[in-house]
Amino acid sequence: MVETTRIVLASRPEGAPTAANFRTETAELPPLDEGQVLLRTLYLSLDPYMRGRMSTAESYAKPVEIGAVMVGGTVAEVVDSRAPGFAKGDVVLGYSGWQTHDVADASYLRKLDPGTAPVSTALGVLGMPGFTAYSGLLKIGQPKAGETVVVAAATGPVGSAVGQIAKVKGARAVGIAGGPKKCAYLIDEFGFDAAIDHRAPDFAEQLKAAVPDGIDVYFENVSGPVAEAVYPLLNTYARVPVCGLIANYNSAGAADGPDQLPAFYGRILIKSLTIRGFIQTEFVRELYPDFLRDMAGWIADGSVNYLEDVTEGLDNAPDAFFGMLEGRNFGKVVVKVAD
Repeated sequence: MVETTRIVLASRPEGAPTAANFRTETAELPPLDEGQVLLRTLYLSLDPYMRGRMSTAESYAKPVEIGAVMVGGTVAEVVDSRAPGFAKGDVVLGYSGWQTHDVADASYLRKLDPGTAPVSTALGVLGMPGFTAYSGLLKIGQPKAGETVVVAAATGPVGSAVGQIAKVKGARAVGIAGGPKKCAYLIDEFGFDAAIDHRAPDFAEQLKAAVPDGIDVYFENVSGPVAEAVYPLLNTYARVPVCGLIANYNSAGAADGPDQLPAFYGRILIKSLTIRGFIQTEFVRELYPDFLRDMAGWIADGSVNYLEDVTEGLDNAPDAFFGMLEGRNFGKVVVKVAD
């Protein structure tokens, strides 16, 4: 029998998650059935959507049950196999969550080639975050040469890819991030045309100055005060792919202040805006092969760069998760679980 060390949801958070919402435990894994493999987790992906899965609020996916393993994408090594096409030593992309080992159906796994790119990139630029940027921007945002694309949380795995893909398509990329270091990285390493620090006291004024011709595409990752500064600058027929609302994830109730919904609807009408929420899975069948081809090519020719924020050890996953929600990460957050 093989034991797994796993981090489970111990309780539902009220507001920001804390260590008390998680519990670490060990459990025996069942023997393999036909078509299954035994996996040893190498890397765990941490992503903002996980905060929503901790809650029972209405969402696009079921919440994690109390006592269940926290969800998450993983890169793992095959330790044993009873599935054709999978052998000991293979490296695969799966969804084992916050644990060291797992028994998984091989039909849900994708084999990776460690010789083509670092395997951790399958959780970032060559995985779900990269595809989220690719599909949301190209399918909904549809940037055209010469247009201005603004993206929030721009040094994260989705935002950084959005800006760089916009540049590939001939658009002007403006990134919004927290702090001078992140803003400098956007320009120096990711090739954005402008970067604005949302923590600056004159953030709204800086943003307006950075988009003299207005905003044609706003890729929404954050909402909150950032969105409030962006929306007055949207051009007629602007497109807004709504990917995430991280500023609201820890909210325990309705926000204080006046109801801004009537004004928001008014702006949609007056400017003929297209605002569309999306989940990347709805575009997988149509776009995923194109994404893998295009993104691999852009990385190879230097059009797209990526940055990883790696934490060592599964036991440090909760702290890394808290830091990501607070904006303390710098790049794609992954936990290195094993060598």
